[in-house]
Amino acid sequence: MGVFTYTDEHTSPVAPARIFKASILDSHILMPKLLPDAITSIQLIKGDGGAGSIKQINFAGGFAKHQIDEVDEKTFTYKYTLIEGNGVSDKIEKVSYDIKFDGSPDGGSISKMTTTIYTHGDFEIKEEELKAGKEKVLGLYKVVEAYLLKNPDAYV
Repeated sequence: MGVFTYTDEHTSPVAPARIFKASILDSHILMPKLLPDAITSIQLIKGDGGAGSIKQINFAGGFAKHQIDEVDEKTFTYKYTLIEGNGVSDKIEKVSYDIKFDGSPDGGSISKMTTTIYTHGDFEIKEEELKAGKEKVLGLYKVVEAYLLKNPDAYV
């Protein structure tokens, strides 16, 4: 098995509490609303939303199941593992994400996401595939950020 890890960082003018609540805690409500052509629904299929719960994201072209490993509303930390569906295959066993939102000096936030991809055998992920995955995640983040900037009273 191969293990590939990379970390990304993004700054935002939106405070950590707002972006955490919107993009993590209320993702099941907000994401289908903001991206109806891409995300048809998000539902909790096991648990109460805390550690051990399983969330299913239904896309126009498939689905993904995430196992929630940790949610900490005080430290704005969210850890989850992609365990089934789009992104998991005979070559990729699972993908784990560790997301942390910290405050920045200007009142905004700095998000750090560490992604760990576990592959079957000696399969290696190409740089283009990693870049495409990073761009998708950043795109989702930017959509939520834009919504929060347009709606300053949302998620306060």
